[in-house]
Amino acid sequence: MDFEGLIAEYGYLAVFIGSFLEGETALILGGFLAHNGHLLLQWVMISAALGSFLGDQLYYYIGRYKGKSYLESKPLWKQRSDKIFDYLNRHPVLFILGFRFMYGLRTVAPFVIGASGFPPLRYTILNIIGVTIWAIVIGSLGYYLGRFAEQILNDVQKYEMWILGFIALAAFGYWIYRMRKTRREALIKASEDDRQA
Repeated sequence: MDFEGLIAEYGYLAVFIGSFLEGETALILGGFLAHNGHLLLQWVMISAALGSFLGDQLYYYIGRYKGKSYLESKPLWKQRSDKIFDYLNRHPVLFILGFRFMYGLRTVAPFVIGASGFPPLRYTILNIIGVTIWAIVIGSLGYYLGRFAEQILNDVQKYEMWILGFIALAAFGYWIYRMRKTRREALIKASEDDRQA
């Protein structure tokens, strides 16, 4: 089966799984492929919104039942969770609607929201609204990235594998950079805490 056949058969499932696990990269790639006619943009957005919603709900309920004790055992999450508790206390609705747009908080935020005791029904309603906004904005970004690439390259189909590879590589490189930076910050904070103790 060629590339187009694989995308046609597994594209929406791939967007769903990618959005459940991580999010932005799968949705941007799905939007890009929708522009090239491999997928339909509205189904890319629906697949991504559903995947993100279910992932966020799962993390929320794990946080609700595991609570703060789990956060204490995870220094990398603990550092981010302090910021999240602060945002959540100051602007709970805006934070829940927008945390998907804040890189590095995507997986931790629902867990911390659950651990904070935020009401489940209210979270679910805000989560539905948030994932809908996120899927439309990021999916459209991927779609218009395809349009921009087409205008520049004239015949984007010749180069689409290179463009997809570049997007995936850039996203992966940025993710590695953020993970290393977060780990380094956590190690520095842990060593400072040890010195103070």
